[in-house]
Formats: sequence, structure tokens, C-alpha cells
Amino acid sequence: MCTTCGCGSSEVRIDAKTAEVPAAHERAAVTQPKYHHYRPGGHWHRHADGTWHSHVHGGASPHGDAAPGPLDSAHAAGMASARTIRIEEDILAKNDAIAVQNRRFFADRGVFALNLVSSPGSGKTTLLVRTIEAWSARTPVAVIEGDQQTARDAERVRAVGVPAVQINTAKGCHLDAQMVAHALTHLEIADDSVLFIENVGNLVCPAAFDLGEAHKVVILSVTEGEDKPLKYPDMFHAADLLLVNKIDLAPHVDFDVATAIAYARRVRPGLEAIVVSARTGAGFGEWLAWLERGVAAAKEQREGNIEALRRRIVELEGELARRSERA
Repeated sequence: MCTTCGCGSSEVRIDAKTAEVPAAHERAAVTQPKYHHYRPGGHWHRHADGTWHSHVHGGASPHGDAAPGPLDSAHAAGMASARTIRIEEDILAKNDAIAVQNRRFFADRGVFALNLVSSPGSGKTTLLVRTIEAWSARTPVAVIEGDQQTARDAERVRAVGVPAVQINTAKGCHLDAQMVAHALTHLEIADDSVLFIENVGNLVCPAAFDLGEAHKVVILSVTEGEDKPLKYPDMFHAADLLLVNKIDLAPHVDFDVATAIAYARRVRPGLEAIVVSARTGAGFGEWLAWLERGVAAAKEQREGNIEALRRRIVELEGELARRSERA
């Protein structure tokens, strides 16, 4: 149950192609969930095509009810506002706690993780594939794909030689930190690499869920209205970069790029914006330069963490030596 829109899912599938049976502690994290997409009583099963899914036995709900009922929707008629707020705060707090763990995982390895968000049809996957083709010779790349159904996007990414895990959210409208944490167990993440997380096409719910990423990158195509930032302000406020895509189609549609960027900056003052075409590659020099700066910052953070750890070890060794002398 998503308190943002009331969606729910009793089944989440992870397609990693080479996935093995989850370890006992990983299964426990799924069958005794702390988060709303993993229902009590669920179990992992493997399909003939190699994909995994978890599902519920006994009809238990995430709130301990005997069976799914009106409280499975945050917007159910008659639901007390205090109850709605309490459920939403609980869900987001648990998500944020897992996101902190994900972020620590990325920081320890110098991984520059990006959460790509947009409405359906913005050209997000095409943009991602072209980015991978232009970037992958520089650093290792891995991808987590999110869609309600099919593994088509993960297959497109694997076709260009990059490892990808597909998460199918079924009725869910966004990825969450727990899903990303499980997907990471199926990916080989190299130090000083880039991780692209392509979220479910939706400009509402993904804005509220931190996945542990360094930045949200929102993609807006010229085939959409330039007033999208005003209609969906939460997403554009949460983003650190706006990519205006499909600029090659601008002469054929009624879309004012400057107005769209101005609207986005009205919601998020100072928001960086890059105009690109995933089809022609226009604007990709600026986009790749932005990625280079992010990768360099992630690497610097990892090296700084290592140096801080080394200094701490020296301090502890010195303290132990002094205690030994006093003894």
C-alpha cells in the first residue's frame, strides 16, 4: 500500500537472470517485512524462466489485519486523517532508514547512484541506453530497472553489455529503498562506478521515496506539456537535474523549452537543466560532463572515508599502546 496514491502490491518480482536462492537471512527480510511492499507470510519462489517473486500465504496485510481491507488504501473513505498520517510517516521512516544503508553502501564503494524519474514515454530508457554506450568505456556501469511488468527494459540494457536487474512492482507505482537493497544482492557493483536506477514511469510517488541515490534526475520530453513542473511540483522539487529530452522533435511540437525550464526553476530555484536528444546525441557532451563531475565526487568521498578510517585505526592503536604502558 502506497500512502501517496493508495496503490498496493502483494507481489514483487526481481529478474536477475543469474540469481541464486536468497540466503536464509535474506529470505527472512522478505518473509518478515518491515516495509509495505513485502507482506507478512510471503515466500520466495523461482519460476522456470529464472525470475524470483515473493507472495503472500493466508491473506495477511501489512498492518496485521486478518485480510486486506479498507486500510489497504490510504485514501479509503472514512479513514481518519491521523491514521493516514501515522501510516505514511511509518512507511516513509522505514524506507528512509533502508535508504541510509543503501547510501552508505554506495559511499563505501565510490558508486555514483542516480535515480532516473519521469512520466511514461519520456524516452528514459532510450536515453539510458545511449548514455551507457557513450559512458561505459570510462567506468563500470550497472542498472536497476523498475516497471510494473515485463523485463523488456533490462533486456535492452543487457544487450549493450551492462548488467541489469529488473524489478517488477506489479500494482506498485514506484521503487522503494527495500527493493533496491534486494536488487543490489544480485549485482556486482564495482568501486568508482555508476549505478543507474530507472524508476517506474510516474511523476508522483517516486518523489517521496529516497532510494539512497546521490541525485534524482527528472526527464521531461518536448512531447509533453511545458507546464509539467507546475502540475507535478514535488518531483521537480526533489530533483537535482532536469534533462529536457527529444529536442530533435522541438520543431514539430508546440513546446517552449525556455518556459519549461523557467517553470521547473520556479519550483526548484537553481535547478540545473540540460537539453538533450537521446536519438541524435545532441547535448550529450554536457550530460556526460555532469556525470564525470558526479563520479569524481563519489570517488573522492570513498577515498576520504578510507583515509578517515586509517587515521582512526592509528588513533586506536596509539590508545591501546598507552593503556599497555600504564598497565
